[in-house]
Amino acid sequence: MTPASSAGQLLDAVDLIRTKRDGGELPAEAIERLMRAYIGGGFAEEQMAALLMAILWRGMTGRELAVWTDAMIASGTRIDLSNLGRPTVDKHSTGGVGDKISLVLVPLVAVFGAVVPQMSGRGLGHTGGTLDKMDAIAGWRSDLRPDEVLAVLDDVGCVITAASAEIVPADRRLYALRDITATVESIPLVVSSIMSKKIAEGTGSLLLDVKVGTGAFMTERERARTLAATMVDVGAAHGVRTAAMLTAMDTPIGRTVGNALEVAEALEVLDGGGPADLRELVVAEATAMLSLAGIEGDPAAALGDGRARQRFEAMVEAQGGDLERPLPTGRLLGTVRADRSGFLCRLEARAVGMASFHLGAGRSRPGDDVSMTAGVVCRAKPGDEVVAGEPVLELWGDDPARLGLAEAAVAGAIEVGDAAPATSPAVLERLGC
Repeated sequence: MTPASSAGQLLDAVDLIRTKRDGGELPAEAIERLMRAYIGGGFAEEQMAALLMAILWRGMTGRELAVWTDAMIASGTRIDLSNLGRPTVDKHSTGGVGDKISLVLVPLVAVFGAVVPQMSGRGLGHTGGTLDKMDAIAGWRSDLRPDEVLAVLDDVGCVITAASAEIVPADRRLYALRDITATVESIPLVVSSIMSKKIAEGTGSLLLDVKVGTGAFMTERERARTLAATMVDVGAAHGVRTAAMLTAMDTPIGRTVGNALEVAEALEVLDGGGPADLRELVVAEATAMLSLAGIEGDPAAALGDGRARQRFEAMVEAQGGDLERPLPTGRLLGTVRADRSGFLCRLEARAVGMASFHLGAGRSRPGDDVSMTAGVVCRAKPGDEVVAGEPVLELWGDDPARLGLAEAAVAGAIEVGDAAPATSPAVLERLGC
């Protein structure tokens, strides 16, 4: 057996792997010690990879998951927001196509006196990342130190930032390892990754937007419900008032997919316009977040009267951004046209996301550069009437060599029929709301 050391004690790594492989429950003390040993280099990468695979297959009990999440939080520092003297609430999305909701939601909720400490991530694969979108704003910084985060929150009431290196460093290593060992989709590992960061950021309440559908990480509703319910339970166990929404992700949100394209659309919504489906989700999620924070308010009114736009501008300026400078624009590289007249019945979210990815808006590996101008504009959405030969999708970018793969990705992604499809709700279920 291979021992690993932590705090002067021996940890039998092979025995822990065997216990989980055989369906056993890991003792709380062993979980705490193995996480410390892993961070300290005493629990080898190949051993952790084996343990992650065992967790993927065997799962975790509620007690194991709570202890595992605690051990991840303990690997770094926690932000204390109590001195701000206001209710704190955050939101996390599991990722979708065209999901620019946070860009509007964060300043909108802050309008009503809540503190919104949004620590976001970057995109990977066909789903976009909030930080990548915000990077399209000239001068904007995501790499704020904890003291800078607190200063912006105190002054503006909201921030969109990357998690600092001091926040849950165990998650960075574990996520990178999960990414190369086919263990990303393990529900306990997803839950601990998300919730450890949200708990460590110090928020008092949290709304989870769990996407479900062809363009989501979770394509099956039952698994999405299990993920949402597990995160709600973990949040509650750690004293964070937590609720979740299951939202549809079969069709892109809004009419744009890409970085600068989505920022421009978010600004339209902040000005009181924008696509109806995007506005509907923003208002629904803002209402839920205000309820969690114990605050009354009318989010729709704050979009219409300019207060949310003003708060967004203040947040961007506080993080070094300059909205007076135009957003970067690319070139129209190609179009996908309707093959017949009728009503658009289907617009496949994953295919559109992959087209945006191939145009350069996404990355296949953490750290890869992305294009600010690449993406897809949806000239029609399901339910819209279309005419044969008219554009349904526009493919934008700065590299014509990428067009072929993008066109292949959306081949068969649209379907035109004789009648408009039945409308379906954007919010499929609510848990804890």
